[in-house]
Amino acid sequence: MTETDVAVVGGGPAGLSAALFTAKNGLSTQVFDTDETWMHKAHLFNYLGIESEDGSAFMEDSRDQVEEFGVERHQGTSVTAVAENGDGFTVETDGGEHDASYVVLATGANRDLAEDLGCSFTDEDVVDVDVTMETTVEDAYATGAMVRAEEWQAVISAGDGAAAALNVLTKEKGEHFHDFDTPADAE
Repeated sequence: MTETDVAVVGGGPAGLSAALFTAKNGLSTQVFDTDETWMHKAHLFNYLGIESEDGSAFMEDSRDQVEEFGVERHQGTSVTAVAENGDGFTVETDGGEHDASYVVLATGANRDLAEDLGCSFTDEDVVDVDVTMETTVEDAYATGAMVRAEEWQAVISAGDGAAAALNVLTKEKGEHFHDFDTPADAE
């Protein structure tokens, strides 16, 4: 069994965005990714800062970026269950169990893990979250198509992942956390 601060289930724009923010700011982060993202069917013209990029190329760039910040990626690993364990969550895969203090669900329109975890749903049959993307299960977050009936845009999903991560970081730091870098940080 491995332990981590944050377990992210899903490696599309929402999941990798959440992982980027948490790992960049000092939390151990693991991503479980089956590589079934819709991004492989996309070409980006509507993603801020990208003039034109194939969705698969975007995913490779995103994976490289999160790895540079220390995210442990479990590529090709399917999560079979997520359950509360008293101190956080246990994420079960075919390869074993992983304990995490926080879980971010980023599985596209597949809401099965959220349902099994006991998250509430809205009348539109999407996962009920607050503005920070936290579900009705404390320290469990849902993002992207899981929480939106029809708005399945990569840039929106990435924002959802960032919102979830910032709330996790706020909880961990004990005060409102804002991730803002300056040109001096890049030197």
